[in-house]
Amino acid sequence: MRHFFALSAALVAGFCSLSFSYTVSGNVSDSLGKAVSGADVLLLKENVRTQTDEKGNFKIHEDEVSVDSNTAALRGGAFYKASASDIRYFDVMGNRVENGMPKAAGVYFVRISYGDLQKFVRFSVNASGESSFSSDALLGASSVNALTKAALQKSAVPGETLRVVADGFDTLNVPISSLDTVLELVLQKTPAKDTLPQEEQFSFGYALKNVARPSKGCGKPNLLNHIFKYTSAGIEHEVYLDVPKNYDNSKPYRLIFGMHCMGGSAKSTVEDEHYYRLIDIDTEHTSIFVAPHGYTDGSPWRVFDNKDHIFIDELLTYLEDNLCIDTTRVFSTGFSFGAMFTNSLAQDMQHRFRAMAVYATADINIYLPKNTGKPIAWMGTVGNNDGLCTPQLGRSARDRILRNNGVGGTDASGEKAQEYPGYGNHVCYDYKTVDPRFPVKWCTFNGGHEWEPKDGGEWGSWVPKTTWEFFNQF
Repeated sequence: MRHFFALSAALVAGFCSLSFSYTVSGNVSDSLGKAVSGADVLLLKENVRTQTDEKGNFKIHEDEVSVDSNTAALRGGAFYKASASDIRYFDVMGNRVENGMPKAAGVYFVRISYGDLQKFVRFSVNASGESSFSSDALLGASSVNALTKAALQKSAVPGETLRVVADGFDTLNVPISSLDTVLELVLQKTPAKDTLPQEEQFSFGYALKNVARPSKGCGKPNLLNHIFKYTSAGIEHEVYLDVPKNYDNSKPYRLIFGMHCMGGSAKSTVEDEHYYRLIDIDTEHTSIFVAPHGYTDGSPWRVFDNKDHIFIDELLTYLEDNLCIDTTRVFSTGFSFGAMFTNSLAQDMQHRFRAMAVYATADINIYLPKNTGKPIAWMGTVGNNDGLCTPQLGRSARDRILRNNGVGGTDASGEKAQEYPGYGNHVCYDYKTVDPRFPVKWCTFNGGHEWEPKDGGEWGSWVPKTTWEFFNQF
């Protein structure tokens, strides 16, 4: 016998008009109770952000799509859900009833899910096996009118985190289990001037050659393997890690990411490219190197969402929690699609990366978040005959950075760089109108789509050394 829920048309209409929404709100203050205004507040998994107002208050509110006839339909006066996997039945004791609709007489509950949204409905089965429920069957609603106005509560995605970033304060990460919550958050100030050796202080960023800021992993033994798995946003990634053989857990190390290209991998970045030859140059063992693996949506790095950004952000935190890393000297490099991904990270992770080096980059065919408006040091290379990541695409990616890197946060993209004139060796141009703490270097050469071009008569490429010198100025 086939069973449905017998519903009135009004009740079905009410249920079908339910909206899905959530509100995360709260206040951000410092340890003295003073409001922190202008702080960036970000829900990582939802990828939505806001800022605190002058009183330190913030509010993130989202209205989701409503359940309509695509998800619930009236068939002969019955509520019908197309996907049985979205319906689960329970008895009054909370025990799940297997094998579909209950047949024994009694009172039951059905959990109706739509994605990560859900509601429980009470119903009864009589001795004849017929099911029914009244107009107040939806828990928490006392009438059809209340039901029509009700909104389904949205549960937080597992691992959801609220991040608060404010100049002069340590970044705060708060695990979120519910997307309908009110939070009182307190930020801790970064070390005061008198707790650090004398160096110039800035509201954002650091002085050149600043004192190292040790991560939480300093003092801990290194228990991480050369190759390990890391799961983020429900996706497992392979990660290669190279720590100096003479690793000293009391010394903060520079951290350098190597992002693979299309057709490449974390393994090839390590074994073939040697982190774009930078690990070969690091003869004094000053750096830790890491190569994460992409290819989770058919592309080398994700094109349509921010899951790879969440992955890198979480992986970086994991490394800083377990290794002794200088949190002010984290860098990334990449070629082609790896350069595109590195350039994507430069748009919204300026608070975590000091500088980027990109070889044959572009600002298309990759997830590009809205730029936070903060500066970041950047170096790019392109061949004048590159037909994939063309010089024009490279300039467009470069100019995204220049718009924030001028002195005082001004736009420096109007400055014209000298480029390879068509003869001789490569040309590298250092921008003159940028903040010296956020330099931009633009290198052009006679060649195509490649990351280690050579000048005439040279056996090795000039790119690794130029990159190393660019990173080493900080």
